[in-house]
Amino acid sequence: MPDATRHDHQLDDDLSEVAGVIEDVSREVGRRMTRGRVLVVGLDPVRIPGWDPAPVVAAIARGQARFDDLGIAADLCLVAPDGDAEEAIVAALTRGDYACVVVGGGIRKHEPLLLLFEKVVNLVRQHAPDAAIAFNTSPEDTADAALRWLH
Repeated sequence: MPDATRHDHQLDDDLSEVAGVIEDVSREVGRRMTRGRVLVVGLDPVRIPGWDPAPVVAAIARGQARFDDLGIAADLCLVAPDGDAEEAIVAALTRGDYACVVVGGGIRKHEPLLLLFEKVVNLVRQHAPDAAIAFNTSPEDTADAALRWLH
C-alpha cells in the first residue's frame, strides 16, 4: 500500500477515534446536566457546643468535592439543632429547584433530634414536592446518596 493511502487510512482511524471520544464526552455532559441540583441538609458542626468540629468540617468538604468531581451542583444548608433551623431550611428549599434533598445522619440518627428530622422531611415535601429525599451515612457519601435518586 502506498504511503499516502496508508496515511489516509490512519487519518480516518484517528478521526473515528476522536469522534467516538467526543460522542462519549457529549453523552456524559448531557447525563450530568439532566441530574439536577441537590440540597444537603445537615447539622452545622461549628454550631454544636462541646466538641471539636474540625473532623466533620473536613468530611463535609470532601463530600462537597465529590459532588464537584461528579459535575453535580450541590448546595449546603447546615443548621444548629436548636434555634432557627426550620426557617433556614425553608429558605434553602425555596432558593432553588432541587431534584434531590439529602438529609444528613446528624439530624436523622440522633434520637433527641427526631422532631427536627420529622420537620425536615415534611418541609421537603411541602417546599420541594418533586425532589427525591435521600439519606447519607456520612458526609463523605452524600453524593452517592443523591446519585441513587438522580436520573
